[in-house]
Amino acid sequence: MDQRGVTLWFTGLSGAGKTTISKAVAEALRAKGYKLEILDGDVVRTNLTKGLGFTKEDRDENIRRIGFVSRILTRNDAIVLVSAISPYREIREEVREKIGNFVEVYVNAPLNVCEGRDVKGLYKRARSGDIKGFTGIDDPYEPPIDPEVECRTDLEDESESVAKVLKKLEELGYFAQASAVPAV
Repeated sequence: MDQRGVTLWFTGLSGAGKTTISKAVAEALRAKGYKLEILDGDVVRTNLTKGLGFTKEDRDENIRRIGFVSRILTRNDAIVLVSAISPYREIREEVREKIGNFVEVYVNAPLNVCEGRDVKGLYKRARSGDIKGFTGIDDPYEPPIDPEVECRTDLEDESESVAKVLKKLEELGYFAQASAVPAV
């Protein structure tokens, strides 16, 4: 199957829905035979970037390493779905420039909604002071200024968010209209 490599970079607060949407997009693309890889922030931190902490410098290095792997895969015509908080705008722009074929997907949900979805209890621990430097609580999240796609997971359901991402890929020519992927 003919495809162009691209990195889809899902960014947003913890609990916004990055992993959920990226997995659903991956499922839709795989069903049509596209080659892809998922780089989930939590999985990457236990393997590729193990040992890095949560200082700004370590977070930037984490994103650089994810970006490096994404660039290699994209260069080899894979579709790469990165799901990582990646809170700092400057480092996201740095990896965008290095990768080239890059689609930023801002998975946007208000902090209170993300806290309400907090299955791991991280926000509660951050609010109580057990976790320091937690994005959205005592460390900033810098939202994208002009993302290619914005998914408002507090206002739309998963299938609407997935459809937005797939439509943008089609608009940008990452797959031909004749083989456009239907919404999940």
